[in-house]
Amino acid sequence: MLQIHHHPFSTFARRVRIMLVEKNIPYESIEVDMKARAHRAPPYLKMNPYGRVPALVEDDFVLFESTSILNYLEATHPTPALIPADARGRALVDMHMKLCDIQLTRQTTAIVFPKRFLPPERWDLNLFAQMKAEIEKHLAILEAQLGSNDYLVRNTFSLADLTYLPFLEFLPMMEITPPPAVAAWSARMSARPSAVQTKPAG
Repeated sequence: MLQIHHHPFSTFARRVRIMLVEKNIPYESIEVDMKARAHRAPPYLKMNPYGRVPALVEDDFVLFESTSILNYLEATHPTPALIPADARGRALVDMHMKLCDIQLTRQTTAIVFPKRFLPPERWDLNLFAQMKAEIEKHLAILEAQLGSNDYLVRNTFSLADLTYLPFLEFLPMMEITPPPAVAAWSARMSARPSAVQTKPAG
């Protein structure tokens, strides 16, 4: 059976868990005790040398990058489809997935990780301001691309939206007020059963 190694607080792992729910894919959930540094222990590093989550294991096949896992699950479980069938639609989804990781996830992690796990005296407020400005610039671009649509590509929920979903939920913690179309899009996705089911407690 498909195994997913994850941690409830990992936004990258949550992407994968959301997709598994959306597609109703059976899997074995293996929670990695990151507080006990299990992700740095030799058995885990043998499987994933980067010591991060998520990791997918299926027989002797291993993947340990979240968007690659999403693409693999889409290829092996194509129904319901989370990417368009045509080349241009697929390219648009791929573009948004990459832009999410370049323009949002790194910046969000730089703010959210210290706010969740470090005392305020260790926060780098100058870095926070820089990352916040980069996020706000990106959200303004997304606002224009969304327009009056409900979703990023072909007005249908896809991997493009799913990739963003766990990170947009941190906007309040980062003290970022999204523009109206982005705010409505984020709320729409956060209300999906897959998002509710995978939302970590606390």
